[in-house]
Amino acid sequence: MQFHHYGYVSGEPRIQDAAGTGIDRPTELPDEMDVLIVGSGPAGMLLAAQLAQFPDVTTRIVERRDGRLVLGQADGIQPRSVETFQAFGFAERIVAEAYNIAYMNFWGPDPENPRDIVRTARTEDYAFKISEFPHLIVNQARVLDYFAEAAAHGPGRIVPDYGIEFVGLTVHDAGEYPVEVRLRHTAGERAGEERTVRAKYVAGCDGARSGVREAIGRTHVGDFAAHAWGVMDVLVNTDFPDWRTKCAINSTAGNILHIPREGGYLSRMYIDLGEVAEDDDHRVRQTPIEEIIRRANEILHPYTIDVKQVAWHSVYEVGHRVTDRFDDGDDGRPPHVFLTGDACHTHSAKAGQGMNVSMQDGFNLGWKLGHVLTGLAPASLLETYSAERQPVAQQLIDFDREWSSLMARKPEEISDPQELATFYLGTAEFPSGFMTQYGPSMVVTDAAHQALAAGFPLGKRFKSVEVVRVCDGNVVHLGHHAKADGRWRVYAFADAAPAGEDSALAAWADWASSQASPFARHTPPGADVDAVFDVKAIYQQRFEDVDLTAVPDAFLPRTGPLGLIDWEKVYAAAPSAWSTDDIFRERELSRDGVVVVVRPDQYVAAVLPLTATDELSAFFAGALTDRSAAG
Repeated sequence: MQFHHYGYVSGEPRIQDAAGTGIDRPTELPDEMDVLIVGSGPAGMLLAAQLAQFPDVTTRIVERRDGRLVLGQADGIQPRSVETFQAFGFAERIVAEAYNIAYMNFWGPDPENPRDIVRTARTEDYAFKISEFPHLIVNQARVLDYFAEAAAHGPGRIVPDYGIEFVGLTVHDAGEYPVEVRLRHTAGERAGEERTVRAKYVAGCDGARSGVREAIGRTHVGDFAAHAWGVMDVLVNTDFPDWRTKCAINSTAGNILHIPREGGYLSRMYIDLGEVAEDDDHRVRQTPIEEIIRRANEILHPYTIDVKQVAWHSVYEVGHRVTDRFDDGDDGRPPHVFLTGDACHTHSAKAGQGMNVSMQDGFNLGWKLGHVLTGLAPASLLETYSAERQPVAQQLIDFDREWSSLMARKPEEISDPQELATFYLGTAEFPSGFMTQYGPSMVVTDAAHQALAAGFPLGKRFKSVEVVRVCDGNVVHLGHHAKADGRWRVYAFADAAPAGEDSALAAWADWASSQASPFARHTPPGADVDAVFDVKAIYQQRFEDVDLTAVPDAFLPRTGPLGLIDWEKVYAAAPSAWSTDDIFRERELSRDGVVVVVRPDQYVAAVLPLTATDELSAFFAGALTDRSAAG
């Protein structure tokens, strides 16, 4: 990690200096604010952590609980989420405490004795094959803790306002703060006291029973499926041999999805409670824990579990619903209220998607709000939030409906014992979080030049590859240097000429350093040269053959109040003289050079030739505002 560029740092470098609204941040909720986040779940806390990087934006987050979440219901962490954690600076720490899913085993009825179960397949987890990041299990409460830390340590110093619940809102047609929000204190001496605040924008991160969704008249579209599941986090003694391995278990008595939890002892079990009668009226939710345990033992036969402690349990009916729109925009009216997470999509928990997709909702929305509220982008950018995230939610619902149906089958409905395992591995890219692909918009170009960088598909997240940092010879992942700081990444992949010689890259660098470039046009006066755009060069040569003294100044910017050279923007394709790894080959990059633009939320926005400077300027002119002194 980089620090010291604003002066010597002797303490914890992850704690950034307070700035803007983070300086002397008032403890009392103000009457007016730029962004009000309702709910401190995964989407809300990630949104807060992202907006903490925009200290000129006044952001508050209210939560009806009187303190941090103690025990979260969600626990599955997909590789894309770990990649996101890396951008926020805590991936290594959460990986260390999490359960790492190495295998998923499948069990079914013993052909010789159908009442008993036998292992039918052992499959290596999909994360090993599609990402450098693992597939984890960790309590949602810990995920929220880490995002809370990132929000509190960012320059905006955002911390939740606990003990305050949402009551209602009204969006007015005019005014600097058009959203009028009614709140109520839920704890302490002020419990029951109501007040009204005003905001420019509101984010409803308040769950499946979202009051914000109801207030803006959005509705869930879809039905409950007629199937119930009991779920419990338990500490047990057992003779079941795969207790510390993720398992899908099908038996004549029902089905179990078994997921070991962090810490080496705790496990989660989803137990099939069967079909729900039409006139049940949710009575199945009152199923006692003793009955859930009994059914688990019946399904596991001939194995048994002796439950020593139940940390948490619940009963739910599978529902698949998507909200008709993820904001309040309508008939040309720009959006001011947004929905994220369970407030706009609900489904079963067994595919491990809820928390993961919710966090990506927050990531997508956060940088866009930051850009608009700081004047970096026009308000029309916010219209891309619902347009991009609603199709992702529908894809999730479709996937989960199929996965849930496969999990709930009776033995007589299974013609191929390997079908569930085949589906699990064959659809791996979707649950891992890497299938999302945003279509063309003001922040994603068309695919006219996609062939120049076939391995970085437009609209999909930037899939990192190892390169070498020229200044010190360290092998690093190129994408891992990109932090969730709200900046755009511009990767200039060089043509074949070495540094110091006339080349397409050298000409591009001269243009990039000029006042005619979008980097000058969209960077506020007086800000660091890389305050909005993090521009990097990747040469085709080995790092030993790249002469740093000959590298253009565009890739060695002087930043911070001391004007220190940033040495970490120049990379080489091959890690060393004895390695054949090459990012150009792995990502099918043109040897004539190519520019790859990546959004602040890590999705590829543009692929262009080095010579297409007018096209690059036009793209940023459509996505951002002119912040130059001339503009």
